[in-house]
Amino acid sequence: MPTDPTPPSEVAALKADSFGRIALMRGPQGLFVRRDLGRVPWWLRLPAWWLARREARALRRVDGLEATPQLLAWDGRCLDRSYLDGAAMYQRPPHGDLAYFRQARRLLQRLHRRGLAHNDLAKEANWLVLADGRPAIIDFQLATRGDPRARWMRLLAREDLRHLLKHKRTYCAQALTPVERRLLQRRSWLREAWFATGKPVYRFFTRRILHWEDNEGQGPKP
Repeated sequence: MPTDPTPPSEVAALKADSFGRIALMRGPQGLFVRRDLGRVPWWLRLPAWWLARREARALRRVDGLEATPQLLAWDGRCLDRSYLDGAAMYQRPPHGDLAYFRQARRLLQRLHRRGLAHNDLAKEANWLVLADGRPAIIDFQLATRGDPRARWMRLLAREDLRHLLKHKRTYCAQALTPVERRLLQRRSWLREAWFATGKPVYRFFTRRILHWEDNEGQGPKP
């Protein structure tokens, strides 16, 4: 790819927190999204770098997969990924859109076949509704890579699916099948362990130490 001496310019700030600043950028090839760790507090630099590196590795796993961000660059400070033209699920709710959820399930299956479990799909902010109405998945910082046939990966994949079905229950409940309803009622030991141990620690760290609350990625509270 030919180089261009003109540096990319920022179009808009998308998000800023203790783990980095995310901005929409414009470069020689068009729009892209950059996660910049340059302003991360010194005591959070290691976990911020670890999360960004984890996302870069996950994005390499989905190289070429439509409706997912594509990794453009990762140099240890800035992670650049392709821009997806869409809005978060809570911003453009797919009410009654059965086609959206059918396509979302197929997208999730393709993701899992590549040996990747997202692990953060309970957040509506991580599901996009693209300009043409199709679903897309973003934010792979917590994704797990592994053999898709392994028992551990199958368990994580099922949790991904349960989170999708929760959104379907919210926006398209009449289209839930009996099998999907049974899956929603079946809580895994992984979920129970997270709510009993991991989530209280997460809430304490984010709310008491970092003084921010993501509201499970559902956007600002009314």
